[in-house]
Formats: sequence, C-alpha cells, structure tokens
Amino acid sequence: MNQGEPMRHTAWMTGAVLLAAAAGAMPIEAQRAGKNQLEGLAAYVEQMRQDWKVPGLALAIVKDDSIIFARGFGVRELGKPDLVDEHTIFAIASCTKAFTATLVGMLTSEGKLAWDDRATDRLPGFRLYDPYVTQEITLRDLLSHRSGLSRGDGLWYGTTLTRDDVIQRVRYLEPSWSFRSTYGYQNIMFTTAGEVAAKAAGTTWDRLVRERVFLPLGMLETNTSVSALAGLPDVATPHEEIHDTIQVIDWRNVDNIGGAGTINSSIADMAQWVRLQLRGGRLGERRIVDSAVIAETHSPQTMIPRTGLLQKLVPEGHFYAYGMGWFLQDYRGRMLIQHGGNLDGMSAYVALMPEEHVGFVMLSNRSGSPRRTPLQDRIVDTVIGGGGRDWSREWKAAVDSIVKEGKERDASIDSSRVMGTEPSLPIERFAGTYQHRMYSEFTLAIEDDHPVLRQG
Repeated sequence: MNQGEPMRHTAWMTGAVLLAAAAGAMPIEAQRAGKNQLEGLAAYVEQMRQDWKVPGLALAIVKDDSIIFARGFGVRELGKPDLVDEHTIFAIASCTKAFTATLVGMLTSEGKLAWDDRATDRLPGFRLYDPYVTQEITLRDLLSHRSGLSRGDGLWYGTTLTRDDVIQRVRYLEPSWSFRSTYGYQNIMFTTAGEVAAKAAGTTWDRLVRERVFLPLGMLETNTSVSALAGLPDVATPHEEIHDTIQVIDWRNVDNIGGAGTINSSIADMAQWVRLQLRGGRLGERRIVDSAVIAETHSPQTMIPRTGLLQKLVPEGHFYAYGMGWFLQDYRGRMLIQHGGNLDGMSAYVALMPEEHVGFVMLSNRSGSPRRTPLQDRIVDTVIGGGGRDWSREWKAAVDSIVKEGKERDASIDSSRVMGTEPSLPIERFAGTYQHRMYSEFTLAIEDDHPVLRQG
C-alpha cells in the first residue's frame, strides 16, 4: 500500500492507531503525550536518512503498550516514486533469531523441550568438529553464541545447500575458541535450534513460527521466504553502496538458514512483536508466551567485551552480553535489549527498554548497521527525556573516520606493490572444479578474460 504525500508527512498516522486495535483504541492522553515527546523526531530521522544515504526506512515506536509513532521515510526503490509506509515489507534478517529463541521457549513451557536439552538428543544426526562439544552442546548454547565456532557463513550464503545440508556439513567447521569460553556470532547454530523446535513440534520451522507467533499476533504481512514476496504490492527493494554510489541489487534468498534470518516483515507487524516482548508475552488480554520464557531469553548468557565504537562513544556503559536471540546492555542506567539484522541491501533493528515500557523497530532498504545505533540512542533520549546529544552526527563522524583510515590503508598497500611483475603461472592454469568437504564444490572459470568463482 502506498500512502499519499499528505498522510506521509503527518507523524501521527491513522495506521498507527489501527495497529493498536488489538489492545483497544489509543487513549487521547497517550496520543498527546506521544506528540510532545516525539516533536522533531520525524525531521531528525529524515535528515539522518539523507545523511547516511538510505533510500527508504520505516520506524515504529511503542510506549506503554500503545504504538505512538509509525511512519515511512523515503522510497522503496531509488528512481521510482513509490514511498515507504508502515506496511512496506523488508527483510529483518538476524532479528529472526529472537523468534526462534521464543519458539524454543514456548516448547519448553509445554514440556516438549528444555533449555538445557542436549542438541544431539533432539536432533540425533547433529555433529560438530569436536566430539566433546557434540556430546555436550545444549539448546541454550545454540541460542547464545557460545559454541566456540566462528561464523562459517560460506556454508549457506549464496549456495544451493538446503537447511539439512548446512546442518550436516557444519561438523567440518573447526572451532576458533574453546567451548562456552567466548562469544562468537554463529548463524548455523540458530538454524539448528530452529530445526530442533520444528522436529519437537512435528512440523517445519516456517509453519511453526507462522502458527505460534505470526497468526496469534496478527502479523499477516510477515513471511519466511523471499519466494513469498512475489506479487506483493508493497515490498522494498534492496540497495548497497558500490563504488561510492547507492545501487539497486537483487533480493538474496536465504531460505537455507531458516531460524537464523529468513523473516520478512513490516513495521506494522513488528510493532506487535515489540508489544509482546515489552508485556512479557501478552498481547492485549491474551497470554501468548509464558512470561518466564520472555524473561529467560532476556537474561545474559554470554558476556561480550565492550570495545570499538560502543566503548568510544558510550564509555559510561557497564556491560554487554548476549541472551537468547537478543543483545543486552545498559544505557543511561536502564536495561537495553536489542538486536540488529543485515542482509544484502537490507538492515533491521529492534530495541526494547522494559523499565520504560518503550520499544521500537526500524527497517531499511540499505545494508549496513552503524546508523541504527544513533537512531536507537536518539529515540531513547527523546522518549525518556534528557540526553540531547546529536548521536547521528557523532556516529557518522566516527564511521567516516574508520572508512577513511581503511581507504588510506588500502592505498598504502597498493602503492607498496612491486610494479611490472607477473604471476608465475597464468590464471587459466587454475581454472577447474575444486572440492571441499564443508563448502562443497567450487568452479573457477575465465569469463571475458576475468576469473569467476562459483560455489555449488
């Protein structure tokens, strides 16, 4: 659905009120309070969108179980007039992980699973490189990035392998750290957890998340596959910065990672997910998820060092951790629960501040994560009061500095190359098909005098 210009330039959209229907009409007092709190936020977001060269984004904010802001900014695709609105569908990528953790938790409430069940007891064919880890790794470990494995994303990204293939082949991924000692982001463990949940429920992960989460929350615009987007009227187009220019790219099909990152949704739907999380598993008067499940997924499981831009720009923070499907940290003395998602040309972010009964979701059609953190900080400052820092300016300056340093480093490397040299063998001698026990088959071909490497 494409909204007309007059409606799009009104922060208080009819759609936002309609979204709150599941909990009853939004009180007039809440509308007035929200207007006062969010004065100027829309202009700030629009300026930020332009500064960071984002073609389009959508933002919804929930406070006290009411959706106080829901609006689109920019366009669905560069060069075309269709505007982003609250129903525009984007990939939420790794924000999918919290859905998978919640599904596992729902099944623990029913006695079909337990957080500390061994993965091999629930998925007998599951194996990892280290036999001890294979024997001991639990569902809690799968969901908290402490398997000891590095990412290994080449196993699923851009390949034709199925979910089962990916899970079977991860046994060849050698560990980078000792088991349970270190945080290491690992998508395939979430894929595995999703398949464990599906097996316990006697269905597929896609059907399980639809029946247990999407439908009860009224998330009728949400799906779990790029193939489900065909023919839909309000879908964002992915964009990436290529050679300093924002360009349209194709949607990336990642069906083979399932519970790690395949959900596509709108802010209209995701606002219901935020409401559920903030109310401990309730939506309106309905209990959908046990409060103990929500609390467990929001509890620290794996500590993460505070380094980089986070430490530089927010030095007053005290901790950073991963729960199950969520990152956890403190911000201005409050617990902040959040997770981002990035896929080719798409970026998503969901943040919760339970003590303030505030949460928000941001979806955009340009990949890259730095801009979502300043938006988070500005929204929190706006809603809880105080702050006053121009987070977008500070973060952009820091990111621009890092990019500049990277380009200077690359230029230095290029300038140090010995000119006039040639490889000892021509590239054509390397053309052919190669086998790898984990990554399957690679083909190196020469096309238009350039080497092209294909996997699978």
